[in-house]
Amino acid sequence: MLFNQLGLSAELLRAIEKQGYSEATPIQREAIPPILEGRDVLACAQTGTGKTAGFTLPLLQRLQQNKPARRFVRALILVPTRELAAQVSESVRNYGCHLPIRSLQIYGGVSIRPQISQLREGVDIVVATPGRLLDHVQQKTIDLSKVEVLVLDEADRMLDMGFIRDIRKIIELVPAKRQNLLFSATFSKEIRGLAANFLNAPAEIQVAANNTTADRVSQVVHPVDKGRKRELLSELIGKGNWRQVLVFTRTKHLANRLATQLSDDGLKAAAIHGNKSQGARTKALKDFKEGNVRILVATDIAARGLDIDRLPHVVNFELPHVSEDYVHRIGRTARAGLDGHAISLVCVDELKLLRDIENLLNRDIDKVIIPGYEPDPRIKAEPINKGRGQQRSNAHRPGAGKKKRSGAPKQRSGKRHRYSGGNTRTA
Repeated sequence: MLFNQLGLSAELLRAIEKQGYSEATPIQREAIPPILEGRDVLACAQTGTGKTAGFTLPLLQRLQQNKPARRFVRALILVPTRELAAQVSESVRNYGCHLPIRSLQIYGGVSIRPQISQLREGVDIVVATPGRLLDHVQQKTIDLSKVEVLVLDEADRMLDMGFIRDIRKIIELVPAKRQNLLFSATFSKEIRGLAANFLNAPAEIQVAANNTTADRVSQVVHPVDKGRKRELLSELIGKGNWRQVLVFTRTKHLANRLATQLSDDGLKAAAIHGNKSQGARTKALKDFKEGNVRILVATDIAARGLDIDRLPHVVNFELPHVSEDYVHRIGRTARAGLDGHAISLVCVDELKLLRDIENLLNRDIDKVIIPGYEPDPRIKAEPINKGRGQQRSNAHRPGAGKKKRSGAPKQRSGKRHRYSGGNTRTA
């Protein structure tokens, strides 16, 4: 279906053409009509399928059709990370370039004063992270009492225990009568239950099976000992002549250390994570997109929403604690119909995490042992420290927060070191 068959205005169609698009993706075909009708929407689609345009285009049209005499915040788009706020804001500007609509991105890590100045001048759309938005609320520099449309992008992350308190505070500040749009690539049953509390007879849209990955992503696991992961990664990148690689770690400390080690190996790398200044994060991402940096080592702040053109390789240097985050991580590649490759370096400590991911995907991932990097069967599995941030991310799950029994954890006899599922083979 072409965009001009979806009832969009001439100004929006001109902007879409300027971006080089003509045919709508499945999520756009399914989401745009009910949003234009004013319905609440709960939408789930694979990463890289155009979800941002799926809510941005009809949102802009609704604001265009009912323009008030005075400018005020009429649409609020909430996102989990600064990088995603900047990216969604760019989409709003690009698609609204022929419309008299002002937008503003609000997030921390930068001075609040320019944001206050722009709010005083009047804006129609605010794209914000919850924390900085509530800073503005506390300082009485923003009025949310006339918001007509509330959007939660990466809604599963926005409704988990890391954000839910802030989200509830914000919901109390916007009008009860409003349109709600929730978009994500993954939705657990618990998140659907939370969403039901403030959605009104939503149109539920699911253009692919829940928690599935894009068909054009090839996935492989390389079993390897933890102490040899960096060596194997350097060899894969060097021998394969990979020119652009996004590498995920679980911790900020490891992201820094790995970026330094890869650079020492002659592979130019940069790290991006929550402890970096916003200027450093922006520069690292810009250098990576422009090819000035070959490898970007990131924590899961880069797993949500980042759109990197033609990114060919994503590497899980460490598997995530939360299985759904695997889907978001590898969704950074194979976007917009292109092919991509997702590689996971898995040590014996991570076998339970791997099984959880395969259970979520309802499929086995091929295991390929690289000659010279065969796992040592004598190495025993060690517990993985989840840390404060990960405990928060898991808090919405059944049983989260329950007190655990003391003492050593029980081990499953005979299964501790087995790379089960899929076809384990030597490359």
